Amino acid sequence: MQLYNKIDKNVLKQRLMDEPFKRKTISFYRYVIIDEPQTLRDELYLNWRKLGCFGRIYLATEGINAQMSVPEHNWDKFMESLYSYELFKDVPFKVAVEDDGKSFYKLVIKTRNQIVADGLKPHDYDVTNVGKHLTAKEWNEAMDDPNTVIVDMRNHYESEIGHFENAVCPDSDTFRDELPMVLQKLEEQKDKKVLLYCTGGIRCEKTSSYLKHHGFEDVNQLLGGIIDYKRQIDSEGLENKFIGKNFVFDERLGERISGEIISNCHQCGKPCDTHTNCKNDACHLLFIQCEECAKKYDGCCTPECQDFIHLPIEEQRELRRGEAKLGDQRNVFKKGRVRPKLTEILQADDKPDTEA
Repeated sequence: MQLYNKIDKNVLKQRLMDEPFKRKTISFYRYVIIDEPQTLRDELYLNWRKLGCFGRIYLATEGINAQMSVPEHNWDKFMESLYSYELFKDVPFKVAVEDDGKSFYKLVIKTRNQIVADGLKPHDYDVTNVGKHLTAKEWNEAMDDPNTVIVDMRNHYESEIGHFENAVCPDSDTFRDELPMVLQKLEEQKDKKVLLYCTGGIRCEKTSSYLKHHGFEDVNQLLGGIIDYKRQIDSEGLENKFIGKNFVFDERLGERISGEIISNCHQCGKPCDTHTNCKNDACHLLFIQCEECAKKYDGCCTPECQDFIHLPIEEQRELRRGEAKLGDQRNVFKKGRVRPKLTEILQADDKPDTEA
């Protein structure tokens, strides 16, 4: 029995675009002991594939972390399927802020050692001892307290396009890197009220436990993360203290929370907060690109990648099989940390050739 997708992604994307029905994009997580993640993984895959669900779901012995797209006409059946497991009974959902139903084009469910990779050992935290969960109203009030420190628990390429006012935004590539950074930054501020936030709340759950383990007492976290903060401020008419866009890990790559654009195109420098992946599949770099540069470079990060995508497909495949694989381009960068390097590359390409 097939328990994995084997269809070409371009075919799947076209099928998604042709669907005559609407989808709902959601995310949820729960820390709970799962005795046999692989068995559960296979059950969920079979059940959710029948319902036409797409998404990216991670299972581990410590719980579940899911971002999904569910056909609206199968929503009740999906909830019935999920809640039929006592482990996930009444797990709360975060519903996407901006949703055109095109967030995912296939169903991927994987088992991992952890639902969020953090590099911590079991004795470094206790997920039963976490910070206080604050509603959007409570969060706004806490932000006004001068004895607070606000910490963004996302990666630099996420906070680059949007963050809360006056937040500490660590310059990290991964959550694993960020945890010790945050601990070091806050070491002299244990007397302050710590406010943690992330996309949907899962990273804050682990961070609050980690900080409490290291002696922090007044640790707080935004209930439901940025996604649910937006829902709450809209439904309750509260002041929005988040500036810019919320990065999301699906095909959309972002949801607008406020009208401000606080970042810049990594190629020309004009105000822009639209992330994209380089159209060269041998590179696939995540970076910020404005419409003009997307047109100029055919959606690629550099002229080298632009040239590559116009080669005959067989030649592209042959080059990707080679050791280089455009490695000089791809390995220079990590996620969105590209602006200075891309600028250097593009400026060099614009210079006229000179004789030695």
